[in-house]
Amino acid sequence: MTMKKFIIEQSNEELTPVTGLALVGALLRKTSLKLRLDKFTVPTCLTPDISHGTVALSYLGLLCQGKNDFDAIELARGDDFFRYAMGVDIVPSSPTLRQRFEKVVETDLKWNDIIMEESARLIKKAKAPLTPVRVGATDYLTVDVDVTPLDNSGSKKEGVTRTYKGHDGFAPILAYLGQEGYCINVELRPGKDHSQKGTPQFLTKSINYARQCGAEKLLVRMDSGFDSVDNIRVLRAENVDYIIKRNLRQETPEMWRDIALKNGQARIVREGKVEYMGSVMWKVGNMEQRERVVFHVVERTILSNGQQLLLPELEVATYWTSLPVSPEELIHLQRDHGTSEQFHSELKTDLDLERLPSGKFKVNDLVFHFGALAYNLLRIVGQMSLHHPDSPLKRKAHTQRRRIRTVLQNVITIASRLVRHARQVKLRLGAHSPWYATFKDLYLAFS
Repeated sequence: MTMKKFIIEQSNEELTPVTGLALVGALLRKTSLKLRLDKFTVPTCLTPDISHGTVALSYLGLLCQGKNDFDAIELARGDDFFRYAMGVDIVPSSPTLRQRFEKVVETDLKWNDIIMEESARLIKKAKAPLTPVRVGATDYLTVDVDVTPLDNSGSKKEGVTRTYKGHDGFAPILAYLGQEGYCINVELRPGKDHSQKGTPQFLTKSINYARQCGAEKLLVRMDSGFDSVDNIRVLRAENVDYIIKRNLRQETPEMWRDIALKNGQARIVREGKVEYMGSVMWKVGNMEQRERVVFHVVERTILSNGQQLLLPELEVATYWTSLPVSPEELIHLQRDHGTSEQFHSELKTDLDLERLPSGKFKVNDLVFHFGALAYNLLRIVGQMSLHHPDSPLKRKAHTQRRRIRTVLQNVITIASRLVRHARQVKLRLGAHSPWYATFKDLYLAFS
């Protein structure tokens, strides 16, 4: 068959390429976000023609398409489907969007806290899947706390400074819940800030948000940048279990090898490579009570290529923990903490939040919080579609979550026709749309 030459025409029919925004709007109707934001009075904007809630929902509609630029809202201003889906009467212009955010952050109205609270409540209200990890006989929901740099090289935005990765940008801290990786708390920070700065307060908020999601037993996992007695105090006070990778500081590998020889169990991995695992009780700063430290020491005298070493090569990793499990199980649990890097990637790349749109730090912080909510909205849609029996993307046995990019490409960008008839608004998907059954069931479940 020869390739057909198409005739390009424009019809009067109202079509949309982003039908999946209807699912986002249905989820947002389960929240009180618009109601709570509309109650605020901004001194420099006492009687706005467009309410604060309308501005917020409109921007979320952009973020859930993977767009963070304020100017992108102009494409939605004449789109009736966008208004219907997001539940707004009018779509703000790009200047209105930017200026409203600037006015809001000047008055310090705590919008960030409201966004995170509504996000946590939505996870519980929507009955989003939350997969725990099994530790002994107990199920824990993990809270993974980590810092990730945002590369904003070449910009002069407020707060852009040198990050630990060696480029200019921001260094936000984030907290993810469960194996699905719902983002329960974020805080944008200048790139030069140390990861521990403000972390005890961030931890307290994150644990509170995790409990609002319905979590009971929590396991907090953190890297060595958070090795601080202040964090352990907070975790103890909140009565949650934890694994924190230690910073060896002035402790030498040779010291830990001696400890491992006395207190650890040796295992010969191969000729010239021995690993030791065990635990000891260790003093934490000026705290009276000692904490359990799990250690993993690897001693190499012969490299994997057969080369013999004049001096042994030592590799040491130690962890603060409140768990009574075996060292092998605990090390495996902490290694799974590395999955949070995938969540970072989805926020920065799939949602295009690497380079934030404003020159003002507080506005970008607000945008990042909206981005966390958009991430959770798409994550909920993805997880619910993952378990649907008619989903055209077949689930592999080991698949635990659907990537945000997959949700954007397959669920959000569905084409449909907007039909108004008998005071009803209908969305008609194509005759061969593979997502029809899944989309319809999800919309009915969210509505």
